[in-house]
Amino acid sequence: MANMKEIAKIAGVSLGTVSNVLNNSMPVREPLRKRVMETVEALGYQPNQLARGLRRDKTRMIGMIIPDITNPFFPAVVRGAEDVAFANGYRLILCNTDNDHAKEIAHLKELRTYLPSGLIVIPSRFSDLTAQAESYRKAGTAMVCVDRLPREWKGDTVTANNESGAYNATMYALRQGHRHLAMIIGPRHLTNVQDRLNGFKRAMREHKLQIDPDYIQEASFDQQGGFSKTMLLLSMIPRPTAIFAANDMIAFGALLAFREARLRCPEDISLYGFDNLDLAEMTSPPLTSVSQSGYQMGTSAARILIDRVLGDDGPARHLVLETVLKVRGSVSFPSVEQVDADTHSPKRPKSR
Repeated sequence: MANMKEIAKIAGVSLGTVSNVLNNSMPVREPLRKRVMETVEALGYQPNQLARGLRRDKTRMIGMIIPDITNPFFPAVVRGAEDVAFANGYRLILCNTDNDHAKEIAHLKELRTYLPSGLIVIPSRFSDLTAQAESYRKAGTAMVCVDRLPREWKGDTVTANNESGAYNATMYALRQGHRHLAMIIGPRHLTNVQDRLNGFKRAMREHKLQIDPDYIQEASFDQQGGFSKTMLLLSMIPRPTAIFAANDMIAFGALLAFREARLRCPEDISLYGFDNLDLAEMTSPPLTSVSQSGYQMGTSAARILIDRVLGDDGPARHLVLETVLKVRGSVSFPSVEQVDADTHSPKRPKSR
């Protein structure tokens, strides 16, 4: 494999000139720079990033840890972060935790050996990154948390305005005339789930509507979780006239449950979600959903991280991105039969 000494010899320049060209450390006259780069290309030279990192204490790599690569929301966050990283001369390393905190810690320990310039983390369930973040901070490595917040986190964050998004979406359903709403939340301990639930409850309170705890069901953030909890809600008396799914994957599972129960959406029951995934426009009916930009989350986190890498040591930054409700065909006015059933139904029996 070619090295810088060979490049210098073949190009007829000093080793220092080769180093300055490859590392952009000092200006080099254009004829010399061109000669070096032509030689590099001819020899197929690839710099050893880890060796560079050992000399500088850091590589130009950014680690990114996400909880579930199969959830279509997270690749958009990764793409945004990668675009900003690449444009600034950094390369992104991606790790998937499967929402397992032990696996998350293992990735964090392993990544440290690669001397990354920084880390972008979407925390797993039950995540506590305090010790790991402090270890990275002492090593001069920045860390930004995105979408969810781990316990006791005081560092940089990029999140969506989850409570406002859920509130506005629920207010829309209430303005359509729905009074008996249910919600399928994700894992209750996640901060974004707590905020979405708070937004739902705030809208219900403002309409002076009671929420029976059994009409708030906790599920995994996936289609199967949405399907199973929707089937449970559909068996309750009175049946909800509308369901708020805490993410679109849960909503997709709810649509499958409606089909299984031979219910039409929105004629028999309305549904709205959160995330506004691309697939939301392709369902039947198209899904009403709260739009949060995963791509913008990723770009914002990467920009904050690179600012830190370049020397910004100011106070922690907490960027909150606004959400927008995308109204489509899955929410409509409840039918007269639904309203009558809701009004006159006796107290439902315990479902469990």
